[in-house]
Amino acid sequence: MTDRKTQLAANLAKVEERITAACVAAGRKREEVTLIVVTKTYPASDVRILSELGVRHVAENRDQDAAPKAAACSDLPLKWHFVGQLQTNKVRSVVGYADVVQSVDRARLVTALSKEAVRAGREIGCLIQVALDAGESGRGERGGVAPDGIEELADLVGRAPGLRLDGLMTVAPLTGEYAGRERAAFERLMDLSTDLRRAHPAATMVSAGMSADLEQAVAAGATHVRVGTAVLGVRPRLG
Repeated sequence: MTDRKTQLAANLAKVEERITAACVAAGRKREEVTLIVVTKTYPASDVRILSELGVRHVAENRDQDAAPKAAACSDLPLKWHFVGQLQTNKVRSVVGYADVVQSVDRARLVTALSKEAVRAGREIGCLIQVALDAGESGRGERGGVAPDGIEELADLVGRAPGLRLDGLMTVAPLTGEYAGRERAAFERLMDLSTDLRRAHPAATMVSAGMSADLEQAVAAGATHVRVGTAVLGVRPRLG
């Protein structure tokens, strides 16, 4: 086993222990929580090793990094998630490899995703990104739509050809009433998910929690956690 594979295997095992312990503490089954490894800034060779180690879900946040990486790993049994803020001029490329776009936060993006999904003959899963720090603009610092904008956007996704409404996503906010209160933020997201499922029963996915706060997300009821640093190490600085 190579040094890198040994390192990644050890890191994955530690994350697995954390998720399992969090599930036990929350009275949940381990299979209720899916690990998504965020591979941004790391090479395709790491993605290949992760696949060998049993990882099936990977995430990227920049199309210029993700597209060549996904192409290099197209032979692997992976589900690709796009988690970054997505500009409409990148949609055609992203639809080429992403199975799920977790950062849907405006009507114009829904329209663009639908058009390209139909063109590509694909069905793209969509999560509405919820900004719990949304100010008067109705948008968050790191993208996302305010809670009162979820229903309209969800209905739009639900009606859009080529798209499938899978659920909600959030990033623990750094400002506003939920700053430093990750558990409360994730519980709020779960409440919003409950509301969403009344109109869209199949939208059961709740993506929340990262390396530092995955336990709080599992405790709140998240179905998916997005972990990068705890698996791959501290990210190299981009030049």
